[in-house]
Amino acid sequence: MFATGLADINGNSNKFNIKFMANNNLPQLKQTLNAPSVKAKFEEMLGKRAPQFMTSITSVVQNNALLQKADVNSIVMGAAIAASMDLPLNSNLGYAALVPFNSKDGCFAQIQIMAKGWTELFLRSGQCQSIINEVVYEGQLVKKNKFTGEYVFDEDAKKSDKIIGFMAYFRLTNGFEKYDYMSVEEVKQHAQKFSQTFRKGSGIWKDHFEAMGCKTVLKRLLTKYAPKSIEMQQMAMFDQNVVSGDINNLESATTRVEPTINANVEDVDFTEAEEVVEETPAPDALKDAKPDDFDF
Repeated sequence: MFATGLADINGNSNKFNIKFMANNNLPQLKQTLNAPSVKAKFEEMLGKRAPQFMTSITSVVQNNALLQKADVNSIVMGAAIAASMDLPLNSNLGYAALVPFNSKDGCFAQIQIMAKGWTELFLRSGQCQSIINEVVYEGQLVKKNKFTGEYVFDEDAKKSDKIIGFMAYFRLTNGFEKYDYMSVEEVKQHAQKFSQTFRKGSGIWKDHFEAMGCKTVLKRLLTKYAPKSIEMQQMAMFDQNVVSGDINNLESATTRVEPTINANVEDVDFTEAEEVVEETPAPDALKDAKPDDFDF
């Protein structure tokens, strides 16, 4: 368990310290982030932005009671993966987030790449000419053939405000293009399978179903058909996973496979990170921001 073997700064075992740390990992997290080797690694990855990024790690945990119970190494490793991809660790910005994950072995932090994170890394490949991710209203789906992957949409053919599905599209610089489409029913089936809160009728799937539908079809399209840069391959490996290893040897980092889940987050879909990260909503001016607009 997370609290096993904890001691005070002088190395003296203390039952009070163990109990306290089991419910609040902030002291240990701050101590870990202040370690010279950890600071050096983040500075190597982010340069002058490292201090602010590291502060954001503490802020994320402070604003999430569940993350305060999570294994500190999983928090630091998850944050390091986000830093290695140069993605802000703030769910309000929509690029990457840390998500608490309860298992039979204790509480851990998963790194989850959100919709803007997937889009950002795809754009960085230099092969993307265009990418679109939209809600589809009644009348706008003109033609659909799931066997050939042919979809025809007409924005001006909208008949009502009834949403019938969600689409995603990209076109590469070499001319290759691909669409994907999921009906409202297909998205609900996905949520029913992967989201515990959807099954309970609460959370972000209930409050922001449209945004969740768009994100779901976008990830499916990119993971199936987009060219796989090294960053995209790494993202696919670490996304929705607990990362283990040594921060100074990220190349050898591994993911923790948890077949048994007893958690607040169950079979989490990538878009569900916002559901469990308790932060103050971002100002409207930040909604369309890009990583380069921020000094983490």
